[in-house]
Amino acid sequence: MSGTALPAGPREHRLADLSPRKIVAELDRHVVGQGRAKRAVAIALRDRWRRQSLPREQAREITPKNILMIGPTGVGKTEIARRLARLTDAPFVKVEASKFTEVGYVGRDVDSIARDLVEAAIRLVKDERRSRVMDRAAAAAEEKLVDLLVRATAVDPVTGTAGVAEGRDRIRRDLREGRHETREVELEVADDRTPQISVMTPQGVEEMGIDLPGMLPGLFGGPKKKKKTRLPVSDARPLLLEAEADLLTDEATVPQEAIRRVEETGIVFLDEIDKIAGREGSRGGPDVSREGVQRDLLPLVEGTTVKTKHGLVRTDHVLFVAAGAFHVARPSDLIPELQGRFPIRVELNALSEDDFLRILTEPEHALPKQAAALLSADGIEVVFDREGLSAIAAAAAELNRNLENIGARRLHTILEKVLEEVSFAGPDAAGARVVIDGAYVGRALADLVKNRDLSRFVL
Repeated sequence: MSGTALPAGPREHRLADLSPRKIVAELDRHVVGQGRAKRAVAIALRDRWRRQSLPREQAREITPKNILMIGPTGVGKTEIARRLARLTDAPFVKVEASKFTEVGYVGRDVDSIARDLVEAAIRLVKDERRSRVMDRAAAAAEEKLVDLLVRATAVDPVTGTAGVAEGRDRIRRDLREGRHETREVELEVADDRTPQISVMTPQGVEEMGIDLPGMLPGLFGGPKKKKKTRLPVSDARPLLLEAEADLLTDEATVPQEAIRRVEETGIVFLDEIDKIAGREGSRGGPDVSREGVQRDLLPLVEGTTVKTKHGLVRTDHVLFVAAGAFHVARPSDLIPELQGRFPIRVELNALSEDDFLRILTEPEHALPKQAAALLSADGIEVVFDREGLSAIAAAAAELNRNLENIGARRLHTILEKVLEEVSFAGPDAAGARVVIDGAYVGRALADLVKNRDLSRFVL
């Protein structure tokens, strides 16, 4: 079967329709600028589909073109990788490489990256399968509620005497019109009093090959005891919906599909890779620990097999995207073997005042749009005019120049300060229309502009 291409799932078919140009266009909807980085990840993503179109034996020999992103914090490195994964519904985990230099994290725990990726894939597959059966599950849950309401109507819960059962059609109609939301029904639910125990060992129970959850299911997240309880319809409905969706979903094949997704489309974002860039030398100390983490990561990036509670998973074709500011260390400070596993290197630019203004206006879910939507829940209409947005962008650029440069994250803190008064007013300001113009921003930030020490503390 060496001439047969790798099997394609529905997500691979979606990827077939995404050219690198289309991928960049999709990323442009959420991330401003950084064209070189977007092109690099777009090509890497397309190469995955190309590899899956080749004969099996040839495809096995083609390794992913892992990417090293170099640039200051807050310029879009994480968001590019995250959006890339969402674009193709690929399993995705973000890991801070510096965490593995801490006591108790060196060595064995590096394999937890693969295990976390499998868990992410399982959630992804479950959500996909549940969404496909949700209409049927909703109909079945409704019928269960009708049964429970008929039973509750037939027997008086106080006296225990039989009453006159309402017609099922009438109950169903009233249920859909929301007339039974506060009525109580008797339902079997999981008993939360069942103790849940987490066991930590030096190697981890998975690596020891001990199936403690199977041996003691009640203690390790297995099936819980059931108890009967009375709940209002509004609370019973989601529980019934979840139960019916579980019945309609083929849970047995979820781990198998999840592992396949990880091996073919998984993406790992290794943040703060520069924090472990150090080589063993005469100084010893932290540099030894950092090089140790690099050597622990190397097999995972090169391709290895990791044991998980769902089965063995290979990382040979997982795409690794590493990122770091590299203010002090340089990419060449990484051990040569690890450097060689990140052949694609792209440098991301620091953000300018114009970039900040674009971030506030261009993305589909820009921060001002999110803020306005949140405040609309309290009946407050918030309108940002161009001058106001320009003032916010100018303040972000100035504070990044004079304080620590945290990139676009500065916009979050400034926007919170600008909207602090109206946010605090909440429902008391219902019906108000607030225009965020240049003068409004100036007043809101006046104290911070006067007092740089305070701005350093707040922002």
